[in-house]
Amino acid sequence: MDSQWRAKRLFPFLGILLLLSLLYLDFNNSNNNYFSFPIFLWQPKMGFVSTNSTQFIIIDDRGGGGVSAFYVNGWNSYWLMMKSVWSPSRSKVSEMLKTGAQMGLTVCRTWAFSDGRGPDALQVSPGLFNERVFRGLDYVIVEARRNHIRLILSLVNNLAAFGGKNQYVKWAKEAGVNVSLSDDSFFSNPVIKDYYKAYIKAVVKRKNSLSGVRYSEEPAIFAWELINEPRCASSSSAPVLQAWIAEMAAYIKSLDIRHLVTVGLEGFYGLNTTNKSEVNPGIWAASLGTDFILNSAIDKIDFASVHAYPDSWIPHTDLEAKTNYLSNWVDSHISDGEFVLRKPVLFTEVGSRWDEDGKGVHERDVLLKVVYDKIYESAKKRQAGAGALIWQLLVEDVDRYSDQFSFIPQDSPSTYKLIEEQSCRLQRLSAGNNKARKPE
Repeated sequence: MDSQWRAKRLFPFLGILLLLSLLYLDFNNSNNNYFSFPIFLWQPKMGFVSTNSTQFIIIDDRGGGGVSAFYVNGWNSYWLMMKSVWSPSRSKVSEMLKTGAQMGLTVCRTWAFSDGRGPDALQVSPGLFNERVFRGLDYVIVEARRNHIRLILSLVNNLAAFGGKNQYVKWAKEAGVNVSLSDDSFFSNPVIKDYYKAYIKAVVKRKNSLSGVRYSEEPAIFAWELINEPRCASSSSAPVLQAWIAEMAAYIKSLDIRHLVTVGLEGFYGLNTTNKSEVNPGIWAASLGTDFILNSAIDKIDFASVHAYPDSWIPHTDLEAKTNYLSNWVDSHISDGEFVLRKPVLFTEVGSRWDEDGKGVHERDVLLKVVYDKIYESAKKRQAGAGALIWQLLVEDVDRYSDQFSFIPQDSPSTYKLIEEQSCRLQRLSAGNNKARKPE
């Protein structure tokens, strides 16, 4: 009788163990399509990233109320959502995130948009979404969290690739809206702005089909980026862009109070910032309608974003000139973050061309080290240089998304080592600063 009683008590426990085991195997099988049972039991605990003046911090949500400094060493892989749409290619996404984690990287920037027609389009038309593609983004977020990676999710492209602002203008024209010929109407036309707001709401408020966690409550999301590399057709549109940034940042904050928001700027100084004109890579940079200081100073923008492409911006110069230019570029923006904006500065794209003879790899390492050293020196002083993200990392068999700045980390041992060393010293610095905070 006693043994029968124990067996009856044991059966439910064994059943639960069996169910959990099956779900665990299901989650780790990248060939499966989707599973409907929430997997939050296997999601690691993560605190939300916030800011404390010019530094990123992580707030411990486990009840301890602790705060720790957070310095970013990260990368770009814009293609993660696209490769997650179809189950057979999802292993590449998992491989990329695992590789990043193995290198000590903590933040990945990727596209959360694909506007237009086609099987991989997320937004097929204004307000109409492809659920399969959305589930691909769900998978990216779940896998990022599983690998302790945080994501910067960009919400629209300034360029035509994957739709971009031009697609929004086309949609408005097709709907009979009186839209100007310039793509700058993306920033000013009320109908187009409503299209974009509806898109923001659909993404920010989405409930992940795999984890059951709403994006607005997902700690693996580091920040929302309003637009990748905004530019205007004319500098006369600068006030329109400034108003658009303020409106859209405030709108996201009205939906999501937990996540950071940034613009997605390249970092060019505008015509009104005359004392900074010599920092720009050329006269052309001030005519694009953007202004690093004015755009980043908007109240609801939590941190400043900067890009760095000396090979593209000053192409007909030698390595010494590029190194000097890049050094000044980084110093200027970190100084602005520290003394003018009082916000963290994150270099969200740092790219350099490579070539087959190895010369490009050497130059890439030299230029990347300039940025890494500047970030490290700023972080040691607890100043505004908050981190950098290299453009861009790949894994094998994703050549479709390659460009002249892309590389597979394992194929470039010297760059791999440089990235890994930066991760290690920033982690040591973070640990040291956190120990110093505890007595407070």
